[in-house]
Amino acid sequence: MQKKLHIKVGDIVKVISGEHRGQDGKVLSIDRNKERVLVESVNVVKRHTKPDAANPQGGIVEKEAGLHISNLMLVNNNEPTRIGRKKNKDGKLVRYAKKSGEEIK
Repeated sequence: MQKKLHIKVGDIVKVISGEHRGQDGKVLSIDRNKERVLVESVNVVKRHTKPDAANPQGGIVEKEAGLHISNLMLVNNNEPTRIGRKKNKDGKLVRYAKKSGEEIK
């Protein structure tokens, strides 16, 4: 069974520790086994690639590298907040912002 995480694909997150502290961006993908996340325009690294069909010239490509999920915090109303889970009126489990108490879609 996969572990439930406080962040989902498409969320806006802020980096709270490490070299990229203070930067924020949109979550592109999540590796649940390694608990690592790709965040748009954060932790960009350069990779040297050989020529192939998609890139006949080859060369240096910039792309995002993973960050550990513990270094990220969800942003709600332009403010980083912790996340909790509770049942809403329909009995469905939803995420909510602990700072404001409002539900997160």
